Amino acid sequence: MEITVGSHVWVEDQELAWVDGVVTSVNGNEAEVETINGNQVTTKLSKLYPKDMEAPDTGVDDMTKLSYLHEPAVLHNLATRYGIKEIYTYCGNILIAINPFQAISHLYDTELMDSYKGAQLGDRSPHVFAITDVAYRAMNNEGKSNSILVSGESGAGKTETTKMVMRYLAYLGGHAAAEARTVERKVLESNPVLEAFGNAKTVRNNNSSRFGKFVEIQFDACGQISGAAIRTYLLEKSRVCQISEPERNYHCFYLLCAAPPKSCQEIEKYKLGDPKSFHYLNQSSCYELVGVDDSHDYLATKKAMDIVGISVEEQDAIFRIVAAILHLGNIAFALEGEDSSVLEDDKAKFHLQVTAELLMCDLEALETALCKRNMVTPEEVIKRSLDPLGAAISRDGLAKTIYARLFDWLVKKINVSIGQDPDSKCLIGVLDIYGFESFKTSSFEQFCINFTNEKLQQHFNQHVFKMEQSVYQEEEIDWSYIDFVDNQDVLDLIEKKPGGIISLLDETCMFPKSTHETFAQKLYQTFKDHKRFVKPKLARTEFTIVHYAGEVQYQCDQFLDKNKDYIVPEHQELLSTSKCSFIASLFPSLNAETPKSGKFSSIGSRFKLQLQQLMDILNSTEPHYIRCIKPNSDLRPEIFENVSVLQQLRSGGVLEAIRVKCEGYPTNRIFSEFLERFSILVPEVLKENVEENVACKSIMEKVGLSNYQIGKTKIFLRAGQMAELDGRKAKLLGESAKVIQKQVRSRIARKCYVRIQTASICIQTVLRGQLACESLKFRKRTAAAVKIQKSARRKSASRKYTNIKSSAIVVQTGIRAMVARNEFRSKMQNHSATIQAATEEEEKDSGKEEEDIGKEEKDNGKEEKDVGKEEKDVGKEEKDSGKEVEEPEDKEPEKQPTVEVQEKEELPDPPVAVLEQNKPDKTYVSPDKEQEVTEESNEPYHIVEEISSPIQDVLTAEELPSEVEQLKVLLIGEKKRADEYQKKHAEAQELSEQRRKKLEETEKKVHQLQESLNRLLFSMSEQFSQLKTILQTPSSSKPASPPIARVDYFDNSDNSDASSTGSDFAFPASGRDSANNSCPRPKAPQVHVKDATATEITGTADSDKEGAFDDYF
Repeated sequence: MEITVGSHVWVEDQELAWVDGVVTSVNGNEAEVETINGNQVTTKLSKLYPKDMEAPDTGVDDMTKLSYLHEPAVLHNLATRYGIKEIYTYCGNILIAINPFQAISHLYDTELMDSYKGAQLGDRSPHVFAITDVAYRAMNNEGKSNSILVSGESGAGKTETTKMVMRYLAYLGGHAAAEARTVERKVLESNPVLEAFGNAKTVRNNNSSRFGKFVEIQFDACGQISGAAIRTYLLEKSRVCQISEPERNYHCFYLLCAAPPKSCQEIEKYKLGDPKSFHYLNQSSCYELVGVDDSHDYLATKKAMDIVGISVEEQDAIFRIVAAILHLGNIAFALEGEDSSVLEDDKAKFHLQVTAELLMCDLEALETALCKRNMVTPEEVIKRSLDPLGAAISRDGLAKTIYARLFDWLVKKINVSIGQDPDSKCLIGVLDIYGFESFKTSSFEQFCINFTNEKLQQHFNQHVFKMEQSVYQEEEIDWSYIDFVDNQDVLDLIEKKPGGIISLLDETCMFPKSTHETFAQKLYQTFKDHKRFVKPKLARTEFTIVHYAGEVQYQCDQFLDKNKDYIVPEHQELLSTSKCSFIASLFPSLNAETPKSGKFSSIGSRFKLQLQQLMDILNSTEPHYIRCIKPNSDLRPEIFENVSVLQQLRSGGVLEAIRVKCEGYPTNRIFSEFLERFSILVPEVLKENVEENVACKSIMEKVGLSNYQIGKTKIFLRAGQMAELDGRKAKLLGESAKVIQKQVRSRIARKCYVRIQTASICIQTVLRGQLACESLKFRKRTAAAVKIQKSARRKSASRKYTNIKSSAIVVQTGIRAMVARNEFRSKMQNHSATIQAATEEEEKDSGKEEEDIGKEEKDNGKEEKDVGKEEKDVGKEEKDSGKEVEEPEDKEPEKQPTVEVQEKEELPDPPVAVLEQNKPDKTYVSPDKEQEVTEESNEPYHIVEEISSPIQDVLTAEELPSEVEQLKVLLIGEKKRADEYQKKHAEAQELSEQRRKKLEETEKKVHQLQESLNRLLFSMSEQFSQLKTILQTPSSSKPASPPIARVDYFDNSDNSDASSTGSDFAFPASGRDSANNSCPRPKAPQVHVKDATATEITGTADSDKEGAFDDYF
């Protein structure tokens, strides 16, 4: 299918497995998808799957009807049906059953059974009764045996589904209800017995079957149940002695400990108590199941034993054995001597005694069988003591052997009680087998379970292929070129003889000194090039097999121990002599056994043989498949976990079946449905009177698709062709929709525009009339307001002018007096300060000069000359800056005063005589010539080139030494010249650095002086504003005074600290500062007085008088 913008697709998601979305952009081989939850995902086009937008909201009951048969479509269909409590769905003739974890009313009642009786598959909604009815009808009509294979992981509902299958078979072929102890009732009641002794709580399921079960239900010629047989496979014996958190041991141990009060007197002889007190049960903290009453199940189990024909004496012996196993696990051992073991304490002795009483065997013989071993030699039999670890292993081995023998006896007893019909020719087998398992720690049990699933998967693929062939043959289409891939290479890896994993395991077990590490190394060497076998990195005892459902990593630490199945002769001899006939029958004497009774027997080889026998039975029957799915790991209703379900679909082979179908023609439609859906692509086909198959062929040819097949009633499409047709249809519908939308939207927009235009004209007419009335009113008010304002402003301006004129006269009088006083005081202070400072400075300078002359002559001759030159440079820079700051004297003063201060740092000039005496012969470089000196120092050395000539080349031996001496002298001269240049360059750089530092210090002092002066001006401006406020206060008298004079101070001296040419007011420097800066007395400041005319003070008649006065100050 061509993925375009706007296509609805499925994209992978880590949390939801698959999520639907819409393609927003396509860039080459990548596409950006906006998912339904709002995320933006960028992925490759090859990883996108199309979504069927025409699929019904409730899903389809048969997934072969899906337009797109791929993972996300199958998963979405199952989730949709599970949401509406439809737990059964077909995938062809395969039934998928999802465990609801809740009771659904009327799902298994008698009325529903009647509705499925005799109905064809697909006529009614999917159900387990439908599959069972098909198998029963096929057996009666064709006279051929059928089988129903129920598989799934632990907790998926296999056991309950098997019960429903046998219940419906009993309904179809059972006897009258008045008959007691019928075969079908015995078969149904055998389930509680097998569940009590063969089921246990695991991590994933509270009632997990730890064995495989195949129930053969035999029928007579009339279709009535005439007999049955139960076969079991691979009981998990290791669970008897070892369990992990939060699992439980087999149910029977807990049922016996929770016997009801009525049975306490009978149970006292077993000396049982709390399950927490037994070693085989307290390895996990889980002792009870939620919603399960163990005492009630104990009574139900005993009742089931009665129905299947187990007598009271046999029941008592069974529970004696169960109790004996619990006490056997509490026997602990301690080390005695170097390698011998004894009972650890009195508690161990008590449990040993109880075990011997329950097993009815000799106490000392039991202790000896646990703690010692007999070694047979050609000369004699030697007894060897076991250490505590060996004794514990011997104890656990005895417990597992007793329990396995007990379970096998129960199965045989149930088969004898139910009874088999030797004259029956037809049967229906129900296989309740464990599903594919992959745990964090996968051992020998998971290896055998997955081997079984590989066998069943091969059978399943062959069946699906066969069903596909039958459909193709009915429609008479060519399918000979279609190839189907199976998993035979994995089966060869496991069971091939010789060279398979099981064969290598048996070979390793035959050698006493072999370990799991040697077994792992054999595997690595044998299968290093096998594509289905992987050696994990940094692993020594682990290996990985690539199964059809995924990779599984196995730990072969216990492979050898779990594959060995042999009876210890001491245990066999002990229990065969038991006083209890039931126990003795489980362990016949050695004389009755074959000579190889004590020899090693491979569990793996025996299981492979049993599995082959099972496959032979299944191959002789017509199979029907039920795949059970567990929707979530929490075992809660109405929760559907996509990732978990998808993994189970892969493990159950459902997706593998889909892959097999996709190899052929996964999509087929009858002609009428195909034409109804895709006739829009070629509309002219419907106008022609042609047959349906010809019309379908015309559509496929005009679309340009090939490799399809036209059958008798259906058209068969290859994988992806349905998606291609849907894409073409969606594109055509999209283009047509755009044309329709354009016309409709144009008409709607035109109507809307006309309606809005009419309404806007009416509104504009009304609004314009209102605006004209309001505009007339506004103009009238404006004209009246202008007249009123004109009169009011004239009166106010006249009053304000009179007041300002009176105030200005008073202020002029005060300021003129203040200026005169300040001028006189300033002249007196400057004169006295100048005289005093000059005197003090001359005295200080004379003393200092005499002291500094001596020191400078000795130490700082060089520094004095540098300082002098620097002073000249600084003075020159200050003069340049001073020229830039100066302004013309006749410049008009600005409205707001500004003061700029240039600080000049004057250093005393050293006496000329001293400088001349101490003047060194060293050459100093001025700043202007530093670059020249540097360039001279960087000049390349003179290279002496030897110009060869015929005359000079011919030198005698006497001339060579003199020539070498001349070259040495020339080289030494060049080195001296280079050293001088380098030294001058370093001195020039040092001098430049000193000048830069002094210049920075000078700039810092200038900035400090500038800040001090600004603060002084700020304080003076505040005083002037206070004075102005005082002067503006109206006075009662209006004395006449001359105009205010503006005073401009100009300091003509070169050493003044401040310039006032740009200010309205200027202040002379203090006497002390003037004296310190220069020896000669400063000139008196010049005062220029200008009359302030009336225009300057009050401004024009139309201006603001008060503002003019403020600007003046």
